[in-house]
Amino acid sequence: MSDDEADPELLELLRKSLGLGGGRSTPPPPETKVLESAQFVFDNSIDVALSVSKTKEAAETIWRLMQEKGYSTKTWTEHELHPKTKDESTVEFIFTMDLLNFSFWSEETDQSRRFAIEYHDKTWTGYWSLVAALQRALDEEIPITSPDFWNDELECTDELLKHVFRSSTDEEIPLFEERVQCLREAGKVLSEKFDGSFVNCLYDANHSAASLVNLLADNFSCFRDQWTFEGHKVRLYKRAQILVADLWACFEGQGYGEFHDIDKITMFADYRIPQMLYQLGCLVYSPPLESHIRQLKPIPSGSNWEIELRGTSIWCVELIRQEIMRKHPETRVRTTESIAEKEGDNTVNIDERQDEGQDEEQKETADSQENKPGPQSPSASPSFNVNAILIDFFLYDTMKELEAKGVEAIPHHRTRSIWY
Repeated sequence: MSDDEADPELLELLRKSLGLGGGRSTPPPPETKVLESAQFVFDNSIDVALSVSKTKEAAETIWRLMQEKGYSTKTWTEHELHPKTKDESTVEFIFTMDLLNFSFWSEETDQSRRFAIEYHDKTWTGYWSLVAALQRALDEEIPITSPDFWNDELECTDELLKHVFRSSTDEEIPLFEERVQCLREAGKVLSEKFDGSFVNCLYDANHSAASLVNLLADNFSCFRDQWTFEGHKVRLYKRAQILVADLWACFEGQGYGEFHDIDKITMFADYRIPQMLYQLGCLVYSPPLESHIRQLKPIPSGSNWEIELRGTSIWCVELIRQEIMRKHPETRVRTTESIAEKEGDNTVNIDERQDEGQDEEQKETADSQENKPGPQSPSASPSFNVNAILIDFFLYDTMKELEAKGVEAIPHHRTRSIWY
């Protein structure tokens, strides 16, 4: 090196001292900030509070019942409506499914008059009506899971989409126009930014659940479930997170469903978990809010009441998770192994999470919540903690069982939106 050349090591040291270096430093791990938002909501809530003692009691009860009933990611594909392959077509199906997975509750008191899909000689309502509609469309050779199809308004007309979601009753699918808008927007974004395929979003996320959630929220407005609460921006990201959870469950934590930070996913803030947490005594409502919910009056999307219900529920489930982990360090289990597999075959389908009003006779309920190898990772953890996803699934299934028996303590709150 001549006297006229700058010493590269000295230049690098100078850059770092001026805050200009850093190019070689390791970036911090991605965070969704959903949990941080939930704690802020809880700290500033007026009409929704937590009972610490009941939350600790609930943690022990939940852990005991999860062992007795058994929960497993392995059962996701066992439902007759879910795809059975483990390839890109399944990834695209799950993306389409969770792109449209919202607002299935009905004001019809007569179950037979609710929006429903006839498929394979069965009637499907709630979340399962969406999955049945998608499968029926594919059977009819309508490429409903193809972003290229969504972008072709000459082929993918509103009339054809009405045909895809045609009901066996007089009630149409709620928020049809909003669902069409979600498809159009997603098709455009995927075409312009991700070479027309959601699989490329997974590659960009690089096996990070938090990165994928943030990518969805940053690029797709229909996944941007964020609000202003008490002058502070809060992120709830229900549908973006359940998309990650569905991929994780479907692929059993492998390939396209492998996420090294799956524990960063919180519970999915919707209708049923607040209802169940109230049932357990964990959530306490102010008299005006409780009266409003009991009278089945609508709560506007983005209102303080709604944000308090959703945010405080997320924080409550996090406290439950922490309590379980504190008392039961043995909660580390293999992703492909049920908690109860050591004791028997009494497994429960964790994807019965999604319907907001499933027919009582079906028992498979879920709430408005997607042969080429998937992206590979240099290192994959074979285990996970009992996380918010599994706790959320358990609480939801239990709430639906109580409702089927007619012993729910309070109705679920009514909010019509695309967010859940």
